[in-house]
Amino acid sequence: MENLREHLRKLDNNRYLVERHDRMLVDGLVFLNEELLHMMGTDESIKQVENVACLPGIVGMSMAMPDIHWGYGFPIGGVAAFDMGKGIVSPGGVGYDIN
Repeated sequence: MENLREHLRKLDNNRYLVERHDRMLVDGLVFLNEELLHMMGTDESIKQVENVACLPGIVGMSMAMPDIHWGYGFPIGGVAAFDMGKGIVSPGGVGYDIN
């Protein structure tokens, strides 16, 4: 299995860059410190940050806040913005249980 953190680059004590690769249209930015990063274990939320960065019309970065954990499509704690004309609208980025 691919190392899900191989594209992470530490920017400072509280931010990691998920460098654009493969189908990603933008970089990812994760607000974590080293302790939180190690606590994530086998959680695939960083992979979900990468997946969101592949969505059509994404602008800026695919981001995740310190409470990041695995979600439905986006990671819980994930944030992304999309171009109104070229992007997507998804009511279920993190799930369909909150409406």
